[in-house]
Amino acid sequence: MKIEEHIKNLFIAPDKSNLNIIEETIALFVTQMLDYLSNANSSAPLPLFRKLPSEEFSIPAQGMDISAIQSKLNTLYQNSMNPANSRYLGHMDSIPTVYSILGEMIASAINNNMLSLEMSPYLTQLEHHLIQQFTQLFELSPETSGGIIVSGGSLANLQALVVARNQALNVKDTGLCFNAQIPVIFTSEASHASVVKSAMIMGIGINNVTKIKCNHKYQMDLEDLQDKIKFHLAKGHVPIAIVATAGTTVTGSIDSLPEIAEIAQKNQIWLHVDAIYGGALIFLPEHKQRLKGIEFADSISFNPQKWLYVAKTCSMLLFKNYPAMVDNFRISAPYMKEQTDFINLGEITIQGSRNAEVLKLWLSLLSIGTDGYRQLINHGYNLSHKFTRLVAKLAFIELITEPETNVICFRIKAEDTNQQEQLNIALQEYLLKHGVFVSVPRFNGQIWLRMVLLNPFTDENIIEELCRYLQTFYDECDT
Repeated sequence: MKIEEHIKNLFIAPDKSNLNIIEETIALFVTQMLDYLSNANSSAPLPLFRKLPSEEFSIPAQGMDISAIQSKLNTLYQNSMNPANSRYLGHMDSIPTVYSILGEMIASAINNNMLSLEMSPYLTQLEHHLIQQFTQLFELSPETSGGIIVSGGSLANLQALVVARNQALNVKDTGLCFNAQIPVIFTSEASHASVVKSAMIMGIGINNVTKIKCNHKYQMDLEDLQDKIKFHLAKGHVPIAIVATAGTTVTGSIDSLPEIAEIAQKNQIWLHVDAIYGGALIFLPEHKQRLKGIEFADSISFNPQKWLYVAKTCSMLLFKNYPAMVDNFRISAPYMKEQTDFINLGEITIQGSRNAEVLKLWLSLLSIGTDGYRQLINHGYNLSHKFTRLVAKLAFIELITEPETNVICFRIKAEDTNQQEQLNIALQEYLLKHGVFVSVPRFNGQIWLRMVLLNPFTDENIIEELCRYLQTFYDECDT
């Protein structure tokens, strides 16, 4: 069957024969996208959920024309989370840099596969050299360190723990079936859910993730860590890893990394630092000391898709001993051309076929630079300080802890627990009605309001406005 001409015009002809049609098509959709993003403050930061009819998602027999597809996209825009709104304060969702949007488009256009050097000759080299620069920023040894880029922080944490498991138990070849010893992972009560999920996937089991208590700053309690390590060693269990966190999801807290590193070294346990969020502090000389001790980690996960404003997804995983990681993880693929200069990245990552996440990161770094990132990250700190100063004057508001990053948890005080929950859930709804979105995580069995001050267009006026809403809500409840 011959391909109809209008079908061919849905692809970019390599001889420019349909270039005018393609340019017109792209222009229409870019204009629609820019109209949505540049008017983001006119739409709610979080739309009310509505269940759409199944017909909305039906696959047609005949392809739709441009206007019909744009109509579908209008429905998408209207029903999507809207982090571009400068009053979107609820989650760790940054607005993407223009260059990372372009990077995503260019990566899709060239459609290289990060599986192998042959299938992505430039991008493989780019990933290698960019990773080397990040190992230096994290002060890992340039002689032995290295890493990879993956699609999301959960994958980064999973691969780090797989490598740690394989090294601790020597089970890369035999698997866990013949392992008589019980493996355990130590992590704080405030750590990310991906640690427990990784244990499930790896065959270690959810019950063998030992949760360490948190102190008043929601950092891992060092005494409890040491006690639980002693307990499991006495039982003959095998510690796989200690997972410390630099920027917890709910409170933004950073564990005491130097002390945890010392405990890990003393007990010869792999130290993984989940710096998914807080790792961006490597760009700020005035705040980098908060990450002191991270250079002793065996592995580090970090998400540029958060505080570096790169479009989802983009995460990196760094190893102090890169050759050992390769030995403990690599599965050769005979269908890929053997390489000597640059390893085929698909052989040392969980994913085989991989998107070029590195391109949008690189373009963002090229366009913003380290000085620009310093300004962006400091902006979040300035807003955080502004908010804490203002709420200090509101006697009815309490903070979960003094913020270490731009993540702040707060709530209205109340003596009755049930009343307190109802009040704070109502407060979130009240703020949303006034165009401000903060999230309501449940942490340690209690409801808190959380905001993440990421958006470069969120300013001090919005923080002042938020505090006025807090006062107005409280006054209305009091009456």
